[in-house]
Amino acid sequence: MGQPDSEEEAVEDAGHRYVNGYLPVVGDAPIGEVNAEQQNGHQAMCMALNGGPLKSSIATSEALGGLQTPLAVEEDTQARLLPTGPGAETPGVEGILVPRISLSPRRFVVLLIFSLYSLVNAFQWIQYSIISNVFENFYGVSSLHIDWLSMVYMLAYVPLIFPATWLLDTKGLRLTALLGCGLNCLGSWIKCGSVRKDLFWVTMVGQCLCSVAQVFILGLPSTIASVWFGPKEVSTACATAVLGNQLGTAVGFLLPPVLVPNTQNNTNLLAYNISTMFYGTSGVSTLLFILTVIAFKEKPPYPPSQAQAALQDYLPEKYSYKKSIRNLFKNIPFVLLLISYGIMTGAFYSISTLLNQMILTYYEGEEVNAGRIGLTLVVAGMVGSILCGLWLDYTKTYKQTTLIVYILSFLGMVIFTFTLDLGYLLIVFITGGLLGFFMTGYLPLGFEFAVEITYPESEGTSSGLLNAAAQIFGILFTLAQGKLTSDYGPLAGNIFLCACMFIGIILTALIKSDLRRHNINKGVANDIKAVPVDSPTDQKPKTVMMPTQSELSV
Repeated sequence: MGQPDSEEEAVEDAGHRYVNGYLPVVGDAPIGEVNAEQQNGHQAMCMALNGGPLKSSIATSEALGGLQTPLAVEEDTQARLLPTGPGAETPGVEGILVPRISLSPRRFVVLLIFSLYSLVNAFQWIQYSIISNVFENFYGVSSLHIDWLSMVYMLAYVPLIFPATWLLDTKGLRLTALLGCGLNCLGSWIKCGSVRKDLFWVTMVGQCLCSVAQVFILGLPSTIASVWFGPKEVSTACATAVLGNQLGTAVGFLLPPVLVPNTQNNTNLLAYNISTMFYGTSGVSTLLFILTVIAFKEKPPYPPSQAQAALQDYLPEKYSYKKSIRNLFKNIPFVLLLISYGIMTGAFYSISTLLNQMILTYYEGEEVNAGRIGLTLVVAGMVGSILCGLWLDYTKTYKQTTLIVYILSFLGMVIFTFTLDLGYLLIVFITGGLLGFFMTGYLPLGFEFAVEITYPESEGTSSGLLNAAAQIFGILFTLAQGKLTSDYGPLAGNIFLCACMFIGIILTALIKSDLRRHNINKGVANDIKAVPVDSPTDQKPKTVMMPTQSELSV
């Protein structure tokens, strides 16, 4: 992983010295009032407890080492990762290693930039299929050709997911973000040169580049949330990052029917409208790429949580990408989540791709309303995502929430299926919103649940595999539902999805909930208290974690 950006790096001064994100503390007096003493030389690294004399850390180390208590099963991860031993774990540093935890204000800038360029990438995914009949007539191709402009996003993800997650784990967050945003920008500019009836292949090339960019985008929400945000906001941050992608899908449902109306009798006007949409997308993509280069940083100067502090100290020497992949596939709860997440998200991709065809089957000439129904579906899902993220941060009930939302998504799909042909668009708007609220709201739940049950494995790897499963199921479901819709009507295709989602409910119910990351943070919250000291970077009160009295009074 990359180093913190230079302007925010922790500095070493006469008052404090940090090693691998830890503050050495010497002394074996009982903990009471803690005073930071400004002294010269080695004493500046220490804190006097209760005003007592500073002694060698050997006594404390021996006392702590004498505590030999058996660990419960749920404490295994804590035992492997938490720095509970004496300062001897880091040679040459005396005292007890204490995590230095702090939240960086830059985290909101990073989250905003990512959400915006993820939005543009999702917009380019859906911009063709929502007005598929218009592009079919303009390029003179079949509906399957237009469907592949969406499905190429799913197809590209599967073979590229492993090199993309390897890049994220070994080269860092910033490089991955630059690749995703840069390729998205390049693809959008290539599509600007495809506004001619015989240049369908050019628009496909541009869309292929955007689909490759997506590989470096979809796996980042959980990583950004974990690396930059604290335990009480990590789920909400992940939901917000996913929200950007969902908002892009919503804008993709809304704007193309407005920007490119069906003007078949005026080819020049149609070409001008398509060109306007492509150039507008390219301009926004370029601006976001510049902002990413300037403001998107690798990680904050200090870890935002105890779990992240443990990972940053543990991973550099012992991390193996191949071993991480093997561990994930040996993790039965994760494999069950992988399949159930793929089913749910693949069903959402299929519905989004084929929504225009389903609506026009029963409501001819309603391209604009088809886009508005898609917008309703996604906007309702955005609300669901944020509410689910807030709920997880408050309750930490990952499995229960995931299972309930899965069941409600299934019920919403059943209602949508059997009310689509009633002839009332208002009902379709309502049922589409209900379906979107739960189905799209499920997406961040899957990310966060996966991070919990696979910790300390890389968040990027687990979320990347979830997205790969979603793409595979998305391709299969789109082809199957598209065939059923063409041959037998939308009802048959939607019933097929309902049956698959019911299987997903069963698999979700079988997942064993082992909240490893939460146990790390919970254990620290119970055993360590915060002591304010001056930050070496900004001289403002910050918080470092100090052992409790029970750990030192042996």
